[in-house]
Amino acid sequence: MPAKLQLVLCTVPDRESAERIAEALVAEQLAACVNIIPGITSVYRWKGTLEKDEEFMLFIKTTQGTYKILEQRIRALHPYELPEIIAVAIQTGQKDYIRWIESCTMPS
Repeated sequence: MPAKLQLVLCTVPDRESAERIAEALVAEQLAACVNIIPGITSVYRWKGTLEKDEEFMLFIKTTQGTYKILEQRIRALHPYELPEIIAVAIQTGQKDYIRWIESCTMPS
């Protein structure tokens, strides 16, 4: 049975953090691919104050079986006190690409 796939979203403050996290996740087979998207603006409330920051978004393609380790690894590498780490189930996709994600991530 194929692995259940996930798209994990994570914001970071700068390109250095984005590349450090992306490279570690792919090198350690926790993700098949990480897209780094620059130029997003995040507006949020933090500790009672309205904040607005320029950030980078990571789109992390992985499997459900690697999520717990992936989350721990992001938390260890991330500069934020409370990083955004949100997983969304991938319901379907191009079959060869799905197989590629599965082949690039560690077994569950």
